[in-house]
Amino acid sequence: MKLRWPSVTRREFLNTLFTGWFIAFFAACIYPLLKFIYPNLEKEPDFVILNAKDFLEIPNNSTKPFPWGGKLGLIFKKDDGTIHALKGVCTHMECNIMYKPEERKFYCPCHKGYFDQDGKNISGPPPRPLEFFEVRIENEKLIVSKKGVKVEIPKG
Repeated sequence: MKLRWPSVTRREFLNTLFTGWFIAFFAACIYPLLKFIYPNLEKEPDFVILNAKDFLEIPNNSTKPFPWGGKLGLIFKKDDGTIHALKGVCTHMECNIMYKPEERKFYCPCHKGYFDQDGKNISGPPPRPLEFFEVRIENEKLIVSKKGVKVEIPKG
């Protein structure tokens, strides 16, 4: 059955179409802007449980990444074989850091910040040292936790 007069005019249809397009475009532009202004809305975990086999066999003087909430975490094995865990973001603007084994330093490529092997800021704009975590091995699991947080793994 064909209607004699359409219920929606061409002008109403195009106005609705363009208004919907404008709202979608505006929302797509606002979301990244809000994520840039408020980047730390995700809560960081108090601890992470990892498979120990994946991280204990890395060579000395090297790092291996692991997820720490929405950020990068690094397992760092020093020359003497000791294992350390740290948050892999710079204390200046939270850019991901990398380890340079030939220089034995952590490096932030965003603003050329350097940290020594103990996480102390030695050059560049970073205002604070890197955040290190406590590491312990229990039942073939590597438990990485914030300092002072007690983690108990249920048996079974």
